[in-house]
Amino acid sequence: MRSLPSIIHLDMDAFFAAVEQASKPSLRGKPVIVGGLGGRGVVSTASYEARRFGVHSAMPMAQARRLCPNAAFLSGRFEAYRQVSELVMGLLRELSPLVQPLSLDEAFVDLEAGPYGPALAAADHGTGERLVLALAEDLRADIQRRTGLTASVGAAGSKLMAKIASEQAKPDGLVLIEPGQERVVLGPMPVRALPGIGPATEQVLRRAGLNTVADLALAGEAELVQLLGRAHGAGVHQMSIGLDDRPVVADQDAKSVSVEDTFEVDLADRERVLREVDVLAARCVRRLRAAGRSGRTVVLKVRRFDFSTLTRSETLRGPTDDEAVITETARRLASQVDITGGVRLLGVGVAQLADYTQEDLFAQAVREEAESGEQEPVAAEAEGVGAGEPAGPSTPHWMPGQDVHHGEFGPGWVQGSGVGRVTVRFETPWSGPGRVRTFPVDDPALEPARPLPLRGSGGGPGEGGETGD
Repeated sequence: MRSLPSIIHLDMDAFFAAVEQASKPSLRGKPVIVGGLGGRGVVSTASYEARRFGVHSAMPMAQARRLCPNAAFLSGRFEAYRQVSELVMGLLRELSPLVQPLSLDEAFVDLEAGPYGPALAAADHGTGERLVLALAEDLRADIQRRTGLTASVGAAGSKLMAKIASEQAKPDGLVLIEPGQERVVLGPMPVRALPGIGPATEQVLRRAGLNTVADLALAGEAELVQLLGRAHGAGVHQMSIGLDDRPVVADQDAKSVSVEDTFEVDLADRERVLREVDVLAARCVRRLRAAGRSGRTVVLKVRRFDFSTLTRSETLRGPTDDEAVITETARRLASQVDITGGVRLLGVGVAQLADYTQEDLFAQAVREEAESGEQEPVAAEAEGVGAGEPAGPSTPHWMPGQDVHHGEFGPGWVQGSGVGRVTVRFETPWSGPGRVRTFPVDDPALEPARPLPLRGSGGGPGEGGETGD
């Protein structure tokens, strides 16, 4: 444990939704919800305006629509998010070579390993803390200047406490937890505040009367080991008393991304198992996309009633992060598993990772095949544009939020489509709110486009006025 709070944790505020608002002037200050727009879609990120209505990450999109029907519902633009992420991570690496990204919008930084390390080592405690605060404030200001986005930063003597501090700082804030205050800060928090404690572990602890982190610390290591097993129990106890000596490790290269759930009652119904697989696949895709990765192999993990564990996998023709493809593959694997006697645990993962590529032709082919039979209508904001029959398989498929360019009207983004038409709002990150126009879905002048930068080369708004006429 360090005597100076020289580890910082940065977390961009409502990152995907914030990038959409920065890219689209007409959405600034309005509720924006990014995620899967299909029947089984879930919320990836909700803007703070949408969160006031109770919308949050991992919520089914259908529920989000009921809670906040007037929000802008957009599919993800991961090329745009990755561009902004690379800029932010570059700013972090100016502070230290030890930057550990956790996802596109989140990272740890070890300030002692960077150019300010000698100054921190030579400073007394008060001076060192002031230097850390100054560096963190400068970082937040640089991010805002370069991207127009806000970030929350936590500083502490360990990775555990730095992440706790950044949660307390949200949104758009900075919190420093002084070394030595770990147990005071952690004590009143619910057990789920500690990393590694999910819903199943929480239920085990609650049944034992352990509801807060202070309860865990008082229970002692022996009781937690008895409840959770040796490795997990010992780790939870260490965290509960604020001990965390994990180093910041740069450029971690994950080999797979996976999620799993343990069920209170064994699942014996095939349809229930498949529904749980759908939920797990959606969560896995969110993690995959947040890391800016795609993968070729879908893996299903099943632990049966007798604690025997098996895995099934299928390797695709190419890497993908497409939720429909991964879900369908995981369901196919689950359909081949004997569930007689019940299923205690299910997991879905993706392996053979690759960098995210926007042109996922395999996923696109699967999507178009599915959409040729059934497509969920997408409501458009423009008057006269509503839901209707899907376009034929040979026509372009326009997704809400997608970047486009029109030969006459210039850059814009898709607001919605239906009944053979697509509605586009023509505006840029540095314009005012733009005008809306509607075109046939196969208009030859309309084509997909790459994301525009959020700021001009000088760090401020780019050149240009309001678009449209």
